[in-house]
Parts: sequence; structure tokens; C-alpha cells
Amino acid sequence: MRVTSKGQVTIPIEVREKLGILPSTEVEFQVQGNSARMVKVRGKPSAGRGASVIGRLRGTANVKMTTDDIMALTRKSG
Repeated sequence: MRVTSKGQVTIPIEVREKLGILPSTEVEFQVQGNSARMVKVRGKPSAGRGASVIGRLRGTANVKMTTDDIMALTRKSG
């Protein structure tokens, strides 16, 4: 594995999956002598990927419908 000119490395997918590292996961490096250890930052639980997607979509709808209108559409039988 090589470090890029920007100081980046790719964490292998097997490692990401085993450690539960997803996009936006906070990590930190702990230097010990000639070694560095990357650890997930423990803090407040993240909202999760689903909440992130919902957050990006919030306010982007372009059709004005009431909740009753939407419920009527979901209940129509074909």
C-alpha cells in the first residue's frame, strides 16, 4: 500500500467492514514510537447513513401534496 502525494491511503474493504468504518466515520491517529494506530473516534452516535440521505433530500421535493393526498395515492388499488 502506498501513500499518495496528498498523504492518503485506501483502507481495504475487509478492514472497513470488520471495523464498521463508513463514509463520514471519524478516525484519529495515535503515534507510538515508529508506529501509528488508527482508531474510530468514540463520541455521540452518528445519525447513520439513512439519516444522512434523508437530510440531503429534505426540502428538495417539487410537488406540493398534503399528507392526505399522499396517503390516498398509497391506498389506491390497481
